[in-house]
Amino acid sequence: MIADAEPVETLSPVPLSARWVVLVGLMGAGKTTVGRRLAKRLDLAFVDADAEIEDAAGETIPEIFERRGEAAFRAGERRVIARLLAGAPQVLATGGGAFMDSATRANIAARGISIWLKADLDTLMKRVGKRGDRPLLQNGDPRVTMKRLIDERYPVYSQADITIESLEGPHEAVVEEIIDKLKEFRAVRAGQEND
Repeated sequence: MIADAEPVETLSPVPLSARWVVLVGLMGAGKTTVGRRLAKRLDLAFVDADAEIEDAAGETIPEIFERRGEAAFRAGERRVIARLLAGAPQVLATGGGAFMDSATRANIAARGISIWLKADLDTLMKRVGKRGDRPLLQNGDPRVTMKRLIDERYPVYSQADITIESLEGPHEAVVEEIIDKLKEFRAVRAGQEND
């Protein structure tokens, strides 16, 4: 079970070569699907933050939301991501709200390279319609809720190190673009560290 009073560790920065690849974005952006393929291409393990949260809590995310509320879920999410990032680098798919938390953003900045998978409203709605287990879309009009989330979250997501358009089409194309942008990002950062 996830204890609410547990403090969240502030992680110290690590060198570029020891950083996680952290996917952020709204539900339906493709973080898990793309993340699995990306991890395989980078020869890293893949971790889904939502699955780790469910394991830690012994409950599904909809159950956590229903029984304990969103605030308890977010507190657990913050702690689980900090615990993960303290370990060896992997590819991490975060939940849609994770990057909204300032402590989580700081820990991702210290230990990861953040990649925002950005998708438009129509693409997101098409993708989330395939699953009925999205707690934030259970009340009211899902399209209105998703539009509100875009308006609230996209300005924060834009702080990610890399932005990738997650459009309709083969996931492999998105993976290729991420790999190219990661190489560019690492080259630029390595140059800055050597200045």
